[in-house]
Amino acid sequence: MKILVTGGAGFIGSAVIRHIIDHTTNSVVNVDKLTYAGNLESLTGWEDNPRYAFEQVDICDREALERVFTTHQPDAVMHLAAESHVDRSIDGPAAFVETNIIGTYTLLEVCRQYWNGLDDKRQAAFRFHHISTDEVYGDLHGTDELFTETTPYAPSSPYSASKASSDHLVRAWQRTYGLPTIVTNCSNNYGPYHFPEKLIPLMILNALEGKSLPVYGNGLQVRDWLFVDDHARALYQVVTKGAVGETYNIGGHNEKQNIEVVKTICAIMDELVPMHKRGYLEGTQHASLITYVQDRPGHDVRYAIDAGKIERELGWTPQETFESGIRKTVEWYLTNREWWQRVLDGSYTRERLGAN
Repeated sequence: MKILVTGGAGFIGSAVIRHIIDHTTNSVVNVDKLTYAGNLESLTGWEDNPRYAFEQVDICDREALERVFTTHQPDAVMHLAAESHVDRSIDGPAAFVETNIIGTYTLLEVCRQYWNGLDDKRQAAFRFHHISTDEVYGDLHGTDELFTETTPYAPSSPYSASKASSDHLVRAWQRTYGLPTIVTNCSNNYGPYHFPEKLIPLMILNALEGKSLPVYGNGLQVRDWLFVDDHARALYQVVTKGAVGETYNIGGHNEKQNIEVVKTICAIMDELVPMHKRGYLEGTQHASLITYVQDRPGHDVRYAIDAGKIERELGWTPQETFESGIRKTVEWYLTNREWWQRVLDGSYTRERLGAN
């Protein structure tokens, strides 16, 4: 089986590729534009595998996509390519509309044309797996409910609105044209190789350098945290075992307030790299670096996933608790300084985005 992965140089996409190469006999075609968050060094050690191929292609470029499909003849598509940072979507929504909506439309059309040309057996086996977010569901503030696969969409940010739009397109192409699609919506991912604009790697690296740890508002926003390797396992299970036309929510069963996440990171840092060994006064703790900053516009208060369906129907459950996963994540950043230093040599300097 040959799987075409869009956005394979990104955080989740690279985890999916590493999982497929390490744990299956399938082949992978990595299609990535290599924007600021795409990093082929996340696949160092895997890129020379004979079952791996890379194509630097923008999913908005129909002609280039058609060439990729003709050349590689994939049996399935896992669509992860997306602009994904809420704060960036507030500052510049156009890129999110272009990539997440127009790009998904273009990919669907190329995929439909390709699928229509397959023989009956390959058509029946083909899958288009669209990977999305729980943010399309909006805000659970004031309830103790969980997002299910039937929760109505109520996106709050330009990012989540663009992902909601792409979800609707994928379902429409299945309903109207018969393209065999599946949709998954996941909670917040974290783990190794995470681009350092996101909360957890930003806190780790700022703490390591003695910089302030900016927490939005009162820090009481709740997210469900999913270790990226658990997510990669789930996504592979869906693309190989999931039912056409179905949606599966993927969550880590780890609801945490943002401030709790930051304080947990600080405690692990205090243990592993105490501040007094870096020139600070004895007893100085990383939590002293926490600062509360103005909340971003339209900030959802709570997300939480009911992942019961994927457990019942496909047998997937997360292997990492938040406690085990966050420790592995901190340890990875402490021992892989070269990776994130090279990332930070680029355009991203951990500046505040999405303030207005």
